[in-house]
Amino acid sequence: MPTTTQFVVSGQSKPGVLARVASVLGEAGVNIKAFSAPEVTGTGTGKLRLLVADADGARAAFKAAKVKFSEETALLLSLENKPGAFKKVADLLTKSRINIKCGYCTPSREGKRAIVVLTVSNTVKALTILRNKSLDEF
Repeated sequence: MPTTTQFVVSGQSKPGVLARVASVLGEAGVNIKAFSAPEVTGTGTGKLRLLVADADGARAAFKAAKVKFSEETALLLSLENKPGAFKKVADLLTKSRINIKCGYCTPSREGKRAIVVLTVSNTVKALTILRNKSLDEF
């Protein structure tokens, strides 16, 4: 199934937050596969989103370290790393009235593909629409 659990750590944007999360996971032997830490201005609250290699290990590590977190389902897509590739996915979701709530991407190691992580307003419907279109395991 081309979905994964995405962890969301919410908190004040200040020095050391990302370092603490990385330390908690690293000490637990949990590899971070991807993360998104968008800019937060002033003293606002930010949301750090993470994909990890071991969801159960991350849950246990966060609970033991008293790091508040939530979980959400994210879609994983593997797209050609070229102009317009994401437009096709976005158009399909738009036509089906599915909102993209959050997204980020990274090119694969060889650079020919891009791994795209999305959270959407209707995951089940999005999976049906995008089936056989570019969904992938990460």
